[in-house]
Amino acid sequence: MREISTTNRLTSADVYRGFVMLLMMAEVLRFHRVAEALPDSSFWKFMAHHQDHVDWVGCSLHDLIQPSFSFLVGVVLPYSIANRLGQGGFGKLFGHALWRSLVLILLGIFLRSQGEKQTYFTFEDTLTQIGLGYPLLFLLGFRSVRTQIMALITILVGYWLAFVLYPLPESNLDFAAHWNKNTNLAWAFDTWFLNLFPREKPFLFNGGGYTTLSFIPTLGTMILGLMAGNILKSEKPPKEKLKTFILLGICGLAIGFALNFLGICPNVKRIWTPTWVIFSGGWCFLLMAFFYWIVDLKESFVRTQTKATQTIAKWSFFLVVIGMNSIAAYIFAHTIDSYISKALFTHLGEKYHEIFGIPYKTLVHGFLILLFEWLILWWMYRKKIFIRV
Repeated sequence: MREISTTNRLTSADVYRGFVMLLMMAEVLRFHRVAEALPDSSFWKFMAHHQDHVDWVGCSLHDLIQPSFSFLVGVVLPYSIANRLGQGGFGKLFGHALWRSLVLILLGIFLRSQGEKQTYFTFEDTLTQIGLGYPLLFLLGFRSVRTQIMALITILVGYWLAFVLYPLPESNLDFAAHWNKNTNLAWAFDTWFLNLFPREKPFLFNGGGYTTLSFIPTLGTMILGLMAGNILKSEKPPKEKLKTFILLGICGLAIGFALNFLGICPNVKRIWTPTWVIFSGGWCFLLMAFFYWIVDLKESFVRTQTKATQTIAKWSFFLVVIGMNSIAAYIFAHTIDSYISKALFTHLGEKYHEIFGIPYKTLVHGFLILLFEWLILWWMYRKKIFIRV
């Protein structure tokens, strides 16, 4: 935990990060409960669909949270490297990258162990996945764009080929079955790797199909973010940067759709297939383009910089408060939300959230939880307290 300067920050990245973290924190609104209470409402069915992960192949808005968070790690890396170069040589910087990686991995395990009887060693958490790939991303940050692209291609093709070469069950000869839930290469790896750690019972499969090895293609998503960060930091005119993001976004969506449609590789977020890297990366480029345009190019922020402050436009301030303390927001969503929930019932009564009717009680309750979490983040922002790894 430390103070950071808001000077020379990429504000659009903070707003984008705040947006995706808000989507994650907003799970407490429980749209699916409203949809169940109002089965004839197509609106709430739509909202519930996009507040949950798809079962396997496909994409919802909720599925874009983790790739966006990973993408933004790459976006800010060129800025982070530039800021730290004056603080020591490469060895010191790489040492910090390794330390950051370790902390992210351990923090992810800690959060996944909430409510367990012993440490729950699992490595599919967002923070853990980023931590596993971060040292390699850091090294690529010092290499040329050509090297970064070659690394991305190697990851995508190599990971695809590894799954293809893994033998299918004899009863299933469908090519797409190479990426089926809990019968694929990454699942087989986890049945060995995760059982090396102390467990209450042997690991057989992950209920959602999530795997440790997904950190490898997640690194591909972070490399796409690194490429975006290089573009933002370049001397290109702002409008050219925007056009590049839009073009890359459209190409990513088109290629991802084609790979899935042609049966070359399914578009599965849960095991982070190469198609998912490309398809979700397309969305990330388009979202980055949107926030870069509306925040930086349209100058929706009123920048009056002093020694360590800047005035931020009211419309996006809500997201900036979350985005500049994203690690804290992530921890809050996995820890204190349950405490706030219980406290609300204690002090406001067991039925206070039925004020607008039973169908909407999760909205009332969830909104207050979100409000209290944001107020804590706002207090931290005002005190210039930011959790950084």
